[in-house]
Amino acid sequence: MAPPRRSPRAVLISVLLVLALGLAGLLAFNAQATFREHRATAERVLRDYARLAAARFAQRTAQNLYYMACWPVVEAFTRSGAGTRPDHLPTPAALAAGLDSVPAAFVRHARYAFRLNLRSGQLVTAGAAPSAAVRRWLKDTLPLHLEAVYMKEEHVAALVDSVDGASRLVVYTLAKPASPGAAATLLGIEVDPRAMAPFYTMSSEKFPLLPRPLTGGVIYDSLGSLEVTEPAGRELYHSPVRYHPMFTARDSVEPMMAGLHVQVTLRPDIADKLVIGGLPRSRLPFVLGVLLLTAGLIVTALVQLRREYDLARLRTDFVSGVSHELRTPLAQIRMFGETLLLGRVRSDAERRRSLEIIDQEARRLTHLVENLLHFSRSERQAHRVAPEPTWMAPLIRSVVEAFAPLAVPRRVRLRADIADGVVAAVDPEAFRQMLLNLLDNAVKYGPEDQSVTVTLAPADAAGRVRVTVDDQGPGIPPAERERIWERFWRLERDRGSAVAGTGIGLAVVRELAALHRGRAWIEDPPAGHGGGARFVLEVPAAAPPAAPPAAERSAPAEATA
Repeated sequence: MAPPRRSPRAVLISVLLVLALGLAGLLAFNAQATFREHRATAERVLRDYARLAAARFAQRTAQNLYYMACWPVVEAFTRSGAGTRPDHLPTPAALAAGLDSVPAAFVRHARYAFRLNLRSGQLVTAGAAPSAAVRRWLKDTLPLHLEAVYMKEEHVAALVDSVDGASRLVVYTLAKPASPGAAATLLGIEVDPRAMAPFYTMSSEKFPLLPRPLTGGVIYDSLGSLEVTEPAGRELYHSPVRYHPMFTARDSVEPMMAGLHVQVTLRPDIADKLVIGGLPRSRLPFVLGVLLLTAGLIVTALVQLRREYDLARLRTDFVSGVSHELRTPLAQIRMFGETLLLGRVRSDAERRRSLEIIDQEARRLTHLVENLLHFSRSERQAHRVAPEPTWMAPLIRSVVEAFAPLAVPRRVRLRADIADGVVAAVDPEAFRQMLLNLLDNAVKYGPEDQSVTVTLAPADAAGRVRVTVDDQGPGIPPAERERIWERFWRLERDRGSAVAGTGIGLAVVRELAALHRGRAWIEDPPAGHGGGARFVLEVPAAAPPAAPPAAERSAPAEATA
């Protein structure tokens, strides 16, 4: 029979499942795209916060430098009278006297104080003597800085540069002329820029890098890392901890306060406090997991649909096989029954032949029905066996004799090579069915005029009794020797043949063998047997229940049916 066509319902379900997988993939892609968009928005916000922090840091640094460092220097020069007394220039230590602790500490870091006459270019210093290169730098740079940066209303300016291998901070003021027409004079000090370090973090509690409502009360040291460099790029200061520059911004202190460049890097962990709801976390692992699970479920559903189709085909083959198996004996029984009923036989020999055929076909029907009953009980898991110690030789001979009429139409010779005195723990009826199925399989799929041999061997050392059925058929390929025990399975070479079959005979054998705590398998026949296959049935041995029956004592060691 041709295999059943795929139903439109199965095709529709398959298409819907594939579309569902595609939809799941689209949703996963959309979820990842949405995450990336939200992540990019959150990162833009954090970078804006970093720019705000950098601007506030630059502004705070400028204010601290102005009020805590530069303006106190102007006051110190004014108090000392250095602007009105050309012959008087105090040392940094003298300037620090009378200042508050923080400005005084800054001034004490000064290397020297200086006076520069802008008309004559005369440079006078008090304290450590600057090198010639530094003196030239002061004479060349300060007038230009005064013209470009200095704001007269602020009365102070600062500049930072690297000269003669060292960073130098100069704070200066334009002194008020002692008399009209007098030359303009600059008064100032040169300080090691490291002296500015306290001003970078000063007033952080009053003037934090970010407004407190944004940070949720995070302390200054945990907000991020700071870095200060000269306008030329040389580093002057950095925080003890440096964070990965994921959210970084730069800004500059106003030029009047040395034009320092500042950089703020936000700590990545602070992002959850700065962004409402926290920084979006990637859902890619979860999305991929769900997508893979969906794909797995859909593939499983498609496999189940495939199995449903295969089961439908097997069911069709099973019904076809059973119908064919039933039709042939029933037709024979009906035909010869009508012949006898209508009195159309011409001799006693024909009458006897008709009765033999009716008996033969009735036996075949009985065997088929028994198989179907065993299969039905197995499907319902209601199959039960009651093993008991049984003399095997009489049981096997009776089975061979009962099956002999079924072998006659194909002219098959049945031989029995049976060892006497063998006892096994079997259910006689179940064992009979197993052996009948093996004989039926050997006769049905083997050639005509072959010999089928049933062998019973004594129990081995492991306490197992072995029964074999050897045929002279085409044999079973090694790769198929396990599959033929499956329900409804038939060899590819037999599917298109005229040999009918239900596909459950060998499955019943293996199931009944397992219920006996035995096993069934196929192996190559012994050499010189003429090909074919050997079906092996192994069951547990048992102690003899009583004296062997008369049939056991008198039966020959080998019988031919």
